[in-house]
Amino acid sequence: MEQMRNEGSVSRRAVLGSSVAAALGATLGISSWTGRFPSVAAQTNISPADALKRLMDGNARYAAGKLSSFQEDLQLLKQKTVEKQEPFAAVLSCADSRVPVEIVFDQTIGHVFVTRVAGNVVTPEIIGSLEYGVAVLGTAVLVVLGHGSCGAVSAAIAAKDVPGQISALYRHIRPAVDQAGSDLDAAIRANARIHARLLQEASPVIASAVKQKRLKVVAAYYDLATGVVTLLG
Repeated sequence: MEQMRNEGSVSRRAVLGSSVAAALGATLGISSWTGRFPSVAAQTNISPADALKRLMDGNARYAAGKLSSFQEDLQLLKQKTVEKQEPFAAVLSCADSRVPVEIVFDQTIGHVFVTRVAGNVVTPEIIGSLEYGVAVLGTAVLVVLGHGSCGAVSAAIAAKDVPGQISALYRHIRPAVDQAGSDLDAAIRANARIHARLLQEASPVIASAVKQKRLKVVAAYYDLATGVVTLLG
């Protein structure tokens, strides 16, 4: 029964993803998404493997306290960054204030296309945003970044009544809790893996880019104490 519910959830997300893709295609003047991406000026020219290496090299600098990105920021601000952006990577991160994505990967302005939501979960709005990063901006790697002591995952494990709409996040995180149980760290890692997979299942744009080897989608875990990002298999 649980498997049927999970399969139904994936199917609904696939439909939502297709709807988002169709709407995005109409907005961009593309009649159908067949794996061909629009030709636009603001696309990077970097392989998925090189894009991921660039992020992880930046995280190594950050963890070692040898940041270089801030030296570039003022120079970039003086240039014409208003007219275009050419991020080589996209990151779906938690909204947690302890996870400053650009700093964690030691990347400067315009290098990383970041979407943030509590629990780093996939929603139609998140899918649409990341599809834009992939199809229009040409990002070559997409990282779903979980992190230690995630409050959203912890709340989903406890499943207590909370004010407002906070509990709306629970259903997105519940599959990870079902898989990992009450082990918070294991649930955080499972959640990142699950949503990295869902992005590829629910979005024809992302799935097509992966199939054509234009894009690499990975799950990762950020350790708050050490600053180190670990890729999750």
